[in-house]
Amino acid sequence: MKNLGKISVAFFLALGLTTSLNAQVSESLTPQIGVKGGVNFSNLYTDDVDDNNVLTSFNAGLYASFPITDFIAIQPELLYSRKGSELVYDNALTSGTAKFKLNYVEVPVLVKFNVAKNINIHAGPYFAYLVDSQISNETDGGSFNFEEEIDNDDFNKFDVGLSAGVGLDLDAIGIGLRYNYGLSTVGKERTFAGQDYTFPDGKNSNISLYVALKLN
Repeated sequence: MKNLGKISVAFFLALGLTTSLNAQVSESLTPQIGVKGGVNFSNLYTDDVDDNNVLTSFNAGLYASFPITDFIAIQPELLYSRKGSELVYDNALTSGTAKFKLNYVEVPVLVKFNVAKNINIHAGPYFAYLVDSQISNETDGGSFNFEEEIDNDDFNKFDVGLSAGVGLDLDAIGIGLRYNYGLSTVGKERTFAGQDYTFPDGKNSNISLYVALKLN
């Protein structure tokens, strides 16, 4: 009877420990949803990315995180993100400043690695659709007006690229820094005086500083 009692106690202790571990694992692997938003620092590049002509703007949207293990999760997002560039020009014909504000609905699909407690790195492709563009032009003279000569039809609707970043995850809030490297040319090919050219002949480059808020 004593042995039976010891075995029973050991069984219930083991059962309780197993239940506790399963609850912890289940909780750690529970999908997370939330909202996020932040600041964009973007420009358009041709061959090499530089920090000239940076346009400061914003991003905002939703995210979901689906843990595979305690170390890896898949995180799709749905964002409204403004990209573009500020172009300062000065030539023999005219000088001034033009701003290209390109508004995208963007879907990053990221693999998130929890490399340390509360710290993650993430990377993956993004897919974006141009919903609107706003062109402004302040010129000191000249015959070419960006606002009149360029509209939505002069930009490619789809953009794809690569995203990578680092994040800090707290209990309910996360902050992070991410870089988007565009692989698609923003402008469409045009013809002028029998010559083909692309304007803007550049691809999106964007740094995002964001804050995320968990909803569950």
